[in-house]
Amino acid sequence: MRVLILRDYESVSAWTARYIANEINAFEPTSSNPYVLGLPTGSSPMGTYKELIAMVKEGELSFKNVVTFNMDEYVGLGGDHPQSYRYFMQEHFFNHIDIIPENTHIPNGLATDIDYECKAYEQAIQHAGGVRLFFGGVGVDGHIAFNEPGSSLVSRTRVKTLTSDTVLANARFFDNNTELVPKTAITVGVGTIMDARQVLLVVSGVSKAEALKQAVEGPISHMWTVTALQMHPKAIIVCDEAAAAGLKTETVRYFKDIEKDNLL
Repeated sequence: MRVLILRDYESVSAWTARYIANEINAFEPTSSNPYVLGLPTGSSPMGTYKELIAMVKEGELSFKNVVTFNMDEYVGLGGDHPQSYRYFMQEHFFNHIDIIPENTHIPNGLATDIDYECKAYEQAIQHAGGVRLFFGGVGVDGHIAFNEPGSSLVSRTRVKTLTSDTVLANARFFDNNTELVPKTAITVGVGTIMDARQVLLVVSGVSKAEALKQAVEGPISHMWTVTALQMHPKAIIVCDEAAAAGLKTETVRYFKDIEKDNLL
């Protein structure tokens, strides 16, 4: 596992966007051999999305031959609902880049057969050739996607019941009313994420310090699903100083030393 400890959220976003752009450009995707990218929603990726949008507008990057798969979607919300993740992605990313709409994939929260939708989503990822890079964030309780504490570390796309902490954290998007927050979501599994050739997580703010500590220094545990990344052959965590506050001094010193020449 690589851990890059940068100054602040802006630095984290800039580094992450540049890394993703470099990976896409180095791959030289075509329509018959697209780059498959896993994407998150929420506040963590917003800075990275803004940086990527700027690169597209400046002609440094193109998403014409990129296929995307989002991590999750609320059950019961259609893509036109302002708080659905489809709506979020359109408003904050897809509408501002040159991606082909048919190449964007997000679970259907209104599917009449949810189990079939979950299986079909897994099959669609495999049909696309598998995810080359899964970009994501982490919850304060260490969850990745909606794989809440206690989730199987070999889980696949399925419906998950959201914890009270997650519902409370997401209430800010629903007029701070927890009653309006959906209580279940379709989410890719930990195993789905681990299948990606690379996993890149951004972690920012002191509220994520314990989750980062567990991810880097803690034992592998289904109670902190982010710790599964310790078993991934190519996982990268990009964090800021605030999120790294809980790490041991020697841990911080070690990663800053070995990554000092890798700051883009």
